[in-house]
Amino acid sequence: MGNPPIHRARKRFGQNFLQDETVISGIVRAINPKKDEAIVEIGPGLGALTQPLLEQTGRLAVVELDRDLIPYLKANCLTRGELTVHEADALKFDFSTLAQPQQLLRIVGNLPYNISTPLIFHLLESASVIQDMHFMLQLEVVNRLAAEPGSKTYGRLSVITQYYCQVQKLFEVGREAFSPTPKVSSAIVRLTPYVEPPVDVGNLSAFAKLVTAAFAQRRKTLRNTLKSWLSETEIEKAGVDPGNRAEQLSLSAFASLSRATQSR
Repeated sequence: MGNPPIHRARKRFGQNFLQDETVISGIVRAINPKKDEAIVEIGPGLGALTQPLLEQTGRLAVVELDRDLIPYLKANCLTRGELTVHEADALKFDFSTLAQPQQLLRIVGNLPYNISTPLIFHLLESASVIQDMHFMLQLEVVNRLAAEPGSKTYGRLSVITQYYCQVQKLFEVGREAFSPTPKVSSAIVRLTPYVEPPVDVGNLSAFAKLVTAAFAQRRKTLRNTLKSWLSETEIEKAGVDPGNRAEQLSLSAFASLSRATQSR
């Protein structure tokens, strides 16, 4: 890939540039890009992942906020394929505008830790036009995404993401794979949106608000956290123990409660 140009990573953009060739190869293998697929990379940085993806697909779209990086990125990718750069904030970017008829998007990226959770929620809004997502995230965030009911890491992020997507934690990445070296370990996760949701939640907005309320005070039981939503009797009629805490509920239990609030 050659020597990357000198660029000082910016803390305000949460930049930690991936530089380990073995890790980069592992990510590309996990993505398994094909010629002319509609792949979109978020935060390409200096192009460590962009270059091998371009070589395999022939074309690639990237969303980059740091305008000073863009000339370096274009120079590094000049002979590798057709690169389309969208200078934009990924949190505000409408990814559905990149989707073409009959071709779903494949989203990839080494996401800045400081925006990873809100960015995932933002992307889920466009899940209907996304085939899959492969992200490098803080290990703690990947564990939360993949968490099962009953674990301390299971929460709002777990429930909402698992409603939209199948979640697969692929492999962990050590801190030494980046420059500058971050203070936390990372992991690669694959999110594959469902064609049909695994459960019926009724109104999606109401479901999201209910899940948020249930986890707002994790140590309290549902009879307390959801008292403005459902009575104890109504919670029981939905097949859920009002003495349980949110972290004990499966996705299907949350779906049942969501439907109950909408049938009052």
